[in-house]
Amino acid sequence: MSGSFYARLLSRLPAGPLRYGGSVALRSRRGGPSRAATAAVFFSASSDGDSSGTGVKALDTSLFVPLPVSCSPPGPEGDVGAELTQPLNKSEVLKILNKFYKRKEIQTLGAENGLDARLFHQAFISFRKYIMESSFLSPDVHIILNDICCGAGHIDDLFPFFMRHAKKIFPMLECMDDLRKISDLRLPPNWYQEARAIQRKIVFHAGPTNSGKTYHAIQRYLAAKSGIYCGPLKLLAHEIFQKSNNANVPCDLVTGEERVCVDPEGRAAAHVACTIEMCSVTTPYEVAVIDEIQMIKDLSRGWAWTRALLGLCAEEIHVCGEAAAIDFVTELMYTTGEEVEVRNYKRLTPLKVLDEALESLDKLRPGDCIVCFSKNDIYSVSRQIEARGLECAVIYGSLPPGTKLTQAKKFNDPDDPCKIMVATDAIGMGLNLSIKRIIFNSLIKPTVNEKGEKEMDTITTSQALQIAGRAGRFSTVFKEGEVTTMHRDDLPLLKEILNKSVEPIVTAGLHPTAEQIEMFAYHLPDATLSNLLDIFVSLSQVDGLYFVCNVDDFKFLADMIQHIPLNLRARYVFCTAPINKKQPYVCTSLLKFARQFSRNEPLTFDWLCRHVNWPLSPPRNIKDLVHLEAVHDVLDLYLWLSYRFMDMFPDATLVRDIQKELDDIIQVGVLNITRLIRASQATSGSVAVPEDFPLQRASISDGMLNVEDLPQANREPFRSDVRSQGLRRARGSKALSYRPAGAQLGPQGRVQGALAARLIQQGLLTQDMLKQLEHEWLAHRSGNANDSAEKTDPNKGKKRK
Repeated sequence: MSGSFYARLLSRLPAGPLRYGGSVALRSRRGGPSRAATAAVFFSASSDGDSSGTGVKALDTSLFVPLPVSCSPPGPEGDVGAELTQPLNKSEVLKILNKFYKRKEIQTLGAENGLDARLFHQAFISFRKYIMESSFLSPDVHIILNDICCGAGHIDDLFPFFMRHAKKIFPMLECMDDLRKISDLRLPPNWYQEARAIQRKIVFHAGPTNSGKTYHAIQRYLAAKSGIYCGPLKLLAHEIFQKSNNANVPCDLVTGEERVCVDPEGRAAAHVACTIEMCSVTTPYEVAVIDEIQMIKDLSRGWAWTRALLGLCAEEIHVCGEAAAIDFVTELMYTTGEEVEVRNYKRLTPLKVLDEALESLDKLRPGDCIVCFSKNDIYSVSRQIEARGLECAVIYGSLPPGTKLTQAKKFNDPDDPCKIMVATDAIGMGLNLSIKRIIFNSLIKPTVNEKGEKEMDTITTSQALQIAGRAGRFSTVFKEGEVTTMHRDDLPLLKEILNKSVEPIVTAGLHPTAEQIEMFAYHLPDATLSNLLDIFVSLSQVDGLYFVCNVDDFKFLADMIQHIPLNLRARYVFCTAPINKKQPYVCTSLLKFARQFSRNEPLTFDWLCRHVNWPLSPPRNIKDLVHLEAVHDVLDLYLWLSYRFMDMFPDATLVRDIQKELDDIIQVGVLNITRLIRASQATSGSVAVPEDFPLQRASISDGMLNVEDLPQANREPFRSDVRSQGLRRARGSKALSYRPAGAQLGPQGRVQGALAARLIQQGLLTQDMLKQLEHEWLAHRSGNANDSAEKTDPNKGKKRK
């Protein structure tokens, strides 16, 4: 019996020629592979680990997570290896294993088979642990180890079995070629066969803001028998939806959270306005409009513009955007065999950069819009404006679309006393505003780099033109636009930025699809979704026209819900939910949604109301307002998921009703925002909002607030607030220029003082940081003094008696 088993065992060993350091050897007919035969059994995948000269992207093997390997119990035949040979001497085996690890030839052979130094080390540690801790080894391993211990085999004979173990703990090694093919993103045009089957006409409408480029594209869209409009924002999709229906062209609306069919029986209209992520690349249209094409380079959302441009099945594709994208779109369309017709437009009304900064809020005029890049600055500036007896509208990114439109309508209404606006760059697109003058409160804006890290940087020329271009919009009462800064020293920089040419676009974003990730998961069933995505991005191959979009938000959500039992497709959908990961309440809600979903329990309207504590009260302070905005986002999340899992999120209509009520509550809060700020400062001493990003400016006038400009009743409370709140107060509302410790109030109440005091005032330094710097400086000086003493003291280091 044993002999026949041994014969079967030999028959399962690799036969034929085996690669070993470039030589070829045959398996010996004795008990196990010969020394020369063993060394390269399993792979011919030498290109996986080394991409030099092949054009293959080097793999980041730090992403490979080793899987645990459990010891196999003995079969019904017992410990066949010990029966055929003898029990192993584990101390001798350990010496053999350590020699095996140290052999340069083995390490080189491992590298040729996909194991770089990191993977080789991890595989060996696991292999050694498996050998040493197993009370039973498979017969082939037992026999090889016994042969080596007895001098009948060579240490190199272990390599095939070591590689077999490495494949168990790193299963991606066995399917690397397949994984590379799945993650090959070098020919995106080939993904859209329906679009490639027709010869499309590409028309590029190029021009600055307020040049009429989108207007001309929409006119062609309205005249077509069928059409699709793809915009970057829900507000823009709503605008085209309404404009189309008002022109008696039936048009549906499709966004991530909303589907509106104009046909009472639910039949699809020939025209549709949608957010760009929701466009269909399989439905045929006569005309398609892709708005804001320059966003194809966006690090997070650029993939959606790439997909629309390459994949829309329309006879005519009308692309609208900056002239900086013309050459790139032309080159991209060259890869599809399609030509681009360019139509250039000039601004319809003049835009003038003023020679003087505003410097004081007392100089505000009707039609002014102050642009800030911090929500805290929005609150502070709006309060100061209303302290001067002026009404102002407020618009920032996290406000619901309905509230933004209400604030815009209030500002645009010629009969409304509200003639000043305070806004973030959320006004850059999607809102038609009657603005005469744009005033930049700061030119510093938080950005996210390619690595997903936040940076503080000067706004780009493209951003500055997009925002400044909102002034003097055609068809408003203002025949020309003006732009300036709040602070005098920012004005030369603004002029320099606006005079620069916009950097040309050179790459377009891509993103792995659900199907690609599913194919990865088929090969790597034990990997987490976050790890699958990491490996995909690491292996992905793109040519010079493309880049892989930032997937940090996706991975954040994937890690957050990893412990919840969901199938891969559902998990992928939850991870693509458009939420802000900086909002803990919204993230927690997504977690609860996923947990309820995993139990196969529908998320009903009553369940949701209990979760958000509906009904909600009007906000009493800024903290309440911020929470209401987060609840609105949670309701948006529910609606977004309801269109992907209709049976599990069944009450979308009821949720939309309470969302409209919540929108009204938030609108009331924003209309009374000054009262909310005052209430927040009365209770906590500072505006209680999450600091989305560091504040940019500490001042309104010359970098300083003139305390004497405040109403008499507010001056002493202001100074007492400074004394009681100190530096943290200064960071919380820098636009109010609270006086930091160490600074003096000079003439007319202006803050003056040393460099450290000015840095503290501007929010670039805190008292704690100042103390830490002082300690480090003293320690540094002390260390230098000791070093000097050692060099000059001849007795230093000698033993003292």
